Amino acid sequence: MIYYLLNDIFKLIKKLSPPILNGNNLHIYKKVIMQEKEEHSANKSVEEPAPNFEIGDLAVYPAHGVGRIKAIESREVDGGTQSFYIMKILENDMVIMIPVQNVSSVGLRTILSVNDIPKIYSIMQERDLPQDNQTWNRRYREYMEKIKTGSLYEVAGVYRDLFLLRLTKELSFGERKLFDTAQCLLVKELSIAKHCEEKTILNEINELFEPISSDDNSETKPLTSEDKLKSSEAEANESGRTTSSESKKQSGSQATG
Repeated sequence: MIYYLLNDIFKLIKKLSPPILNGNNLHIYKKVIMQEKEEHSANKSVEEPAPNFEIGDLAVYPAHGVGRIKAIESREVDGGTQSFYIMKILENDMVIMIPVQNVSSVGLRTILSVNDIPKIYSIMQERDLPQDNQTWNRRYREYMEKIKTGSLYEVAGVYRDLFLLRLTKELSFGERKLFDTAQCLLVKELSIAKHCEEKTILNEINELFEPISSDDNSETKPLTSEDKLKSSEAEANESGRTTSSESKKQSGSQATG
């Protein structure tokens, strides 16, 4: 559009002042404009092609996690033939049919690269965050939308926020479910990406929050009834030992006298 507009302007200039802008000059201007147009087209972001999966490949389905492509089948749909990935989720054996042509729109993706794992850990280590004053139901909807994106970066952010939140207040039932879901999605995919056991990943994640947890645990907490009972018994035993010691001292002094 810019090209045609400038082209018309140059034509008008040529008409009005041919001595200043002759045919050769106009040709140069057109050439410059065409070069700029080509450069602009080249700089446009190119959409990444949808990933192709083979039978046996691992893939990640948003909000459900890692699954394995068990088959690729063709089905008759609306009078036409469509290919589907038959995917089985590793965590719960759920089977999902995904149209091959809709892979990008549903968010099916490959397993996270090992090189991207430090970014996930870095997100969970972020602490300079704005205070969240939302109601639990609005917060739940926001976190659910992030998990549905299928991005492990978003999942890591949800897990971090809920972990920090539960140190200051009790999570609602829905938030606890989201916390468990986020943890499951993180541990499963990271363990596969790093080729290690899930327990190892869980320990690594917990270590990211250990300084906060230990600080929280170091605060003085009210004694429970069981603690009070143990404390009373200890005081009674200590008092008994002190009385017995004093009695022995008195007997010894009387015998000496």
